[in-house]
Amino acid sequence: MSDALQKAEAAAVEAAENTDIVRIVAAVLAAQQAAQPQPPVVAQQATAPFDSRKWLTIGGLGIAGGLVASLFAVAVAIGAVSVAILALVLRSIWHDMQKGR
Repeated sequence: MSDALQKAEAAAVEAAENTDIVRIVAAVLAAQQAAQPQPPVVAQQATAPFDSRKWLTIGGLGIAGGLVASLFAVAVAIGAVSVAILALVLRSIWHDMQKGR
């Protein structure tokens, strides 16, 4: 029995030594990993595909809005000129009425 007991004791000592070696190797590997510079993580943004229909619609609406604005400006200018002419004519009539003509 003592032979079996000695074999068991030798196996236990060897296992304990192996455990210490495994711990040392794991510590060395962890230290090496920590010492190596880690590449920065770059987040890639998903780019939407170019949508020509959207931009044609925006451009068309911009042009239509510009045309409406320019026609409105012309209408305001014509109205302002008409009011100015009307004021001059009424002033002339008023001036003639004051003179007694």
